[in-house]
Amino acid sequence: MHQLWPVPADPTSSGPLTDADLERIYAYPAGLTRPWVQANFVSSADGAVTVSDRSEGLSHPADKRIFALGRDLADVVLVGAGTVKAENYRGARAGERRVERRRRLGLADVPPIAVVTGRCTIEPDDLIVTDTTVPPIILTTEAASAGRRAALADAGAEVVVAGEHGVDVKAALDVLAARGLYRVNCEGGPHLFATLVAEDLVDQLCLTLAPLLAGAGADRIVTGRATDVPRRMELASLLHEDGFTMLRYRRAVRED
Repeated sequence: MHQLWPVPADPTSSGPLTDADLERIYAYPAGLTRPWVQANFVSSADGAVTVSDRSEGLSHPADKRIFALGRDLADVVLVGAGTVKAENYRGARAGERRVERRRRLGLADVPPIAVVTGRCTIEPDDLIVTDTTVPPIILTTEAASAGRRAALADAGAEVVVAGEHGVDVKAALDVLAARGLYRVNCEGGPHLFATLVAEDLVDQLCLTLAPLLAGAGADRIVTGRATDVPRRMELASLLHEDGFTMLRYRRAVRED
């Protein structure tokens, strides 16, 4: 993986980026006192978020490296129930590299996964509940079935009500912050991302563009709730490998 922009301090150093380089580039801001939300997506060059209803067909080892790094640097992974179901999510793995990196950075060995599900559609026997080293946090609503909520709690999940009829993402982030989980890595899906954009809660977008034309049919990385005004972002870095482009956008600084 090579860096195209910004130009490295030593332009004569054209070798591939090391893990230390990537940690520096993708690091969360220091001294956070509020939830800081990063969204992580892969898309085809013509804007499709999936191939055959899954993101795997758009991926590449370089993209997977950035995806894993997103989990390694985060306090918590935030994801919508639709993505959990479609991608057959499990809990984050406590691999040797992950544990070493996270301990070195003062983080827990693995981040919990927080699932946004207004109707509490996660089942007690889903892998996100049964195949994990830390309990998932299920962010749901008062309107969700009390029986479903109780069954998930009995299965070991932490069930949190954050909204009456729909999940209030601001309240959900406050719940995570109250647990000291400020570094939030959102892995989708498009409907959750649309809500975060509409609520102006996205601080950073990590977007991999695959050199592929998927054609019509698939969703974009954002779909569902409309945004009243566009959210201004600034390009922070641009990496590439084998035709795949890893873009990182940060929230633009507002001018008074």
